[in-house]
Amino acid sequence: MNNYKKETICIQGGYQPENGEPRVLPIYQSTTYKYDSADHLGKLFDLQAPGHMYTRISNPTVDAVEKKIADLEGGVGALCLSSGQAANLFSILNIAKSGDNFLSISSIYGGTVNLFAVTMEKMGIEVRFIRPGATDAEIDALFDERTRAVFGETVANPALDILDIRRFADLAHKHGVPLIVDNTFPTPILCRPFEFGADIVTHSTTKYMDGHAQVVGGVIVDSGKFDWEKGGKYPELSQPDESYHGVVYTKDFGEAAYITKARVQLLRDIGAAPSPISAYLLNLGLETLHLRMERHCENALRVAEFLEKHEKVSWVNYPMLPGNSQYEMAQKYLPNGVCGVISFGVAGGREAAVRFMDSLKLAAIVVHVADARTCVLHPASTTHRQLTDQQLVDAGIGSDLIRMSVGIENADDIIADIAQALERA
Repeated sequence: MNNYKKETICIQGGYQPENGEPRVLPIYQSTTYKYDSADHLGKLFDLQAPGHMYTRISNPTVDAVEKKIADLEGGVGALCLSSGQAANLFSILNIAKSGDNFLSISSIYGGTVNLFAVTMEKMGIEVRFIRPGATDAEIDALFDERTRAVFGETVANPALDILDIRRFADLAHKHGVPLIVDNTFPTPILCRPFEFGADIVTHSTTKYMDGHAQVVGGVIVDSGKFDWEKGGKYPELSQPDESYHGVVYTKDFGEAAYITKARVQLLRDIGAAPSPISAYLLNLGLETLHLRMERHCENALRVAEFLEKHEKVSWVNYPMLPGNSQYEMAQKYLPNGVCGVISFGVAGGREAAVRFMDSLKLAAIVVHVADARTCVLHPASTTHRQLTDQQLVDAGIGSDLIRMSVGIENADDIIADIAQALERA
């Protein structure tokens, strides 16, 4: 489907029924598959034949969704997982081991900060955070011979900082490592990081891709462009894997080496697989992704413009507002829209922010973001509360910051709800 536009891929990508087959992607709710011979099954386990061994590793419903997402991002393959956290974990574990390190922008989602700085450190993999405003020379100094990747978010959650993808791709490639980009907020409808030099893309599909807050999920997409053999940094990809009788991923799977290893080694052993019904529900969300993202962005800009003029709002952060510190970066990478998420502060600080949220009627206070319904959250006391004060500063999160995920309801109704809540704040 690579020759089709993104809108068409959203609806028809990944699954093309044959004569007399179901028009809509079926749910293959089975853990196992039947084979005509032991020899064929042996070839599957030796990675010498295509097909499904076990649903923990692959499944026809999940496979169709993976193909659709890979087409949307412009990659050679994708791997769906049980959550966005699993996707980010796998993206690093696939190319790093104990004693290695990787670089990450500091202004990323708080759960990912915790994953990198606490859990992965226990695995012996060190994260080195890049502070906001760091120069190229300062970033260069963080690399050494054990650095394996650079990680960032296209649009940071919730700081809304926009990653200069081309700059960080060039820095990563100069040191012979890939750039991994979490593209959750823009989705491939608004930005395709591979077009700017990124090598691997991840998503929390729980957010806009699902779009209806129905199912948790994640995905990794491989661009197929990074040379895993150059420099000898990645023997796990370029040397024999004894757990598969000496398979060499770069030689046996070519440009799909990275994503194949993630599936047949990490997913096989760790088992963070999505269920077929989860993939089916995700596909329903993907079919309207292009329509929803347009409305999310339209509504968010209207809400941001309203907040910017309101006397009870102390500040507003939305990259599509002219004069915003991220405006030029947004025009470079996301000219058609950033996402539906806005951050702002209510005059009066944290207590006023709490009164504002408690007074909302249409918008709900939920631990979620980026679905069809408008919702709000106070990150410093919820999703990011595990961070230290300094980590909160590095992530661009103040104590008065409210994250509002603007939904696809009528914009007038959303603004009216915000207006009445501000009066009570």
